[in-house]
Amino acid sequence: MGKKTPRRAERLFAFKVLYGLTFHPALSESDLLRAFNLSPDRPDGLDPENSYAWNLVFGVWKEMRELDDRIASYARNWRVERIGKVEVTILRIAFYELSRGRTDVPAKVAINEAVEISKQYSDEKSRIFVNGILDAAARNAVQTGAEA
Repeated sequence: MGKKTPRRAERLFAFKVLYGLTFHPALSESDLLRAFNLSPDRPDGLDPENSYAWNLVFGVWKEMRELDDRIASYARNWRVERIGKVEVTILRIAFYELSRGRTDVPAKVAINEAVEISKQYSDEKSRIFVNGILDAAARNAVQTGAEA
């Protein structure tokens, strides 16, 4: 049995796959699996059937419309189509983790991980934008008892 890939590395890999899909969308689950398996950034030994990365990629892909609607509800004066591809990909993953998709991820962790990816792949303004939207969603979820 091989060494398990850390969740942070799997999340980052999921981000890279989903970001790539913003340019070349997967039209079917088999297209999605092919993009996942053929990604040059795929960690060695990552099993798509049992990986956190696959759960994120598949869940975000499957629920993209709902995720975009939730993002739009917090991105005041910003249509999702106008948000940068890096930022919207980060937000989709975080909203998926904040929602019913990943109940084992505390809101604080999902937000922190999103901000860390934003620091690595975006600029300061984008990091602040991502953090602000996710913080508002998490605060609202706590106040209302609803999902982010």
